[in-house]
Amino acid sequence: MGKIYAIANQKGGVGKTTTAVNLSACVAEAGYEALLVDMDPQANATVGLGLPKDCSPGVYELISGAATLEDVARPSGIDRLAVAPATPDLAGANVELPRLEGSETRLRDALAPVRSQYLFTLLDCPPSLGPLTVNALVAADRLIVPVQTEYFALEGLAGLLDTFRLIRREFNPRLTISGLLLTMSDARTRLAQDVESEVRHHFPELVFETVIPRNVRISEAPSFGRPVIHHDPHSAGAGAYFEFAKELATRG
Repeated sequence: MGKIYAIANQKGGVGKTTTAVNLSACVAEAGYEALLVDMDPQANATVGLGLPKDCSPGVYELISGAATLEDVARPSGIDRLAVAPATPDLAGANVELPRLEGSETRLRDALAPVRSQYLFTLLDCPPSLGPLTVNALVAADRLIVPVQTEYFALEGLAGLLDTFRLIRREFNPRLTISGLLLTMSDARTRLAQDVESEVRHHFPELVFETVIPRNVRISEAPSFGRPVIHHDPHSAGAGAYFEFAKELATRG
């Protein structure tokens, strides 16, 4: 049976979507079936794979029960990679979900029938700890936390870890943290070196060895609707994501 990974951090701009898109593409490139579920109403993962923001049905219909995953999942244009797209309508779920009975388990229930179909299912969470992220954490087996190597790197991590513990205690005892992934690192700067050292000091067992560099190819790839590993497979950014995928597969 495949594993479900939530990629979450309530701090925005830390590389969640970039990690979700490129990790799912790496899994597909390795010859395995992968599914990317875009849980963010901004639909950046959807657009980053070349799909429009007005795909219907999408994750909103999936969570509301108006559609099944078989209805929602569609080809990404990359062999073996399917995507469940988001639309701006998904923002309404933040208001509607708390009113529904069993709202926390909606995504888990929707994914259950196809868990064996995909080796990796990746949930790209919005930059908040609202109902959509809670649904993702309840559905997931593992949590990946991208952490930008900037001054406020540790800001908000305590809140995310508190939410993780709450979800694990109340809804999902199987949820574990795969690790913290350092992103957007400029190894030439003292700041990036200091932040990496601080994060590794605070979470010595959790931080992945792989560090994702600040790389122009990573930044420009979404404008072409492609992961960086397809946009420029020989770039430093693509190489880092391939290494991260291998490390994650080893770590589980």
